[in-house]
Amino acid sequence: MGKLRIIGGDFRRRQLPVLDSPGLRPTPDRVRETLFNWLGQTLYGKKVLDLFAGTGALGIEALSRGATQVAFIERDSQVAAHITRNLETLQANQGHVIIRDAQVFLAQPAQRFDVVFLDPPFHQALVADCCSALETGGWLAEDAMIYVETERDWDPQVPTHWALHRETQAGESTARLYQRHAP
Repeated sequence: MGKLRIIGGDFRRRQLPVLDSPGLRPTPDRVRETLFNWLGQTLYGKKVLDLFAGTGALGIEALSRGATQVAFIERDSQVAAHITRNLETLQANQGHVIIRDAQVFLAQPAQRFDVVFLDPPFHQALVADCCSALETGGWLAEDAMIYVETERDWDPQVPTHWALHRETQAGESTARLYQRHAP
């Protein structure tokens, strides 16, 4: 079983266990640090959606840095239970885990989120559909920030009024942060 290190905020330096599960690909520390430097202080008081939550690293880091609510969407019940245990360890009551496929979740009536983390399994062509569903389903606040982590060769297909704010590459992945501008 691996470890997840919280980089900043209230839970800084805490280490949490990470479930050893096939296909579980934690966002590397360096990429998380870069992302949260990009986001800066914008997480305070924000509602965050962590689609394809996996280890929960992004959502837990957001809670540590002042997000008031994080919804972790994870379809694997064992992985979801592990995120729940880590939230309980941190006494992070503002985080809640929903066991559901991300695309099924996005097909239901929406609530608006200020920040969305979209880090699906690679090479399954999930990103474009999820970006479209976030936009057309009413999931995004007017000025939402959307983080998208994909395989390196993915051609960005996002709604036209999402402006690329920042981008970086690490290993086989590309990380992009978009700023939504209301159409």
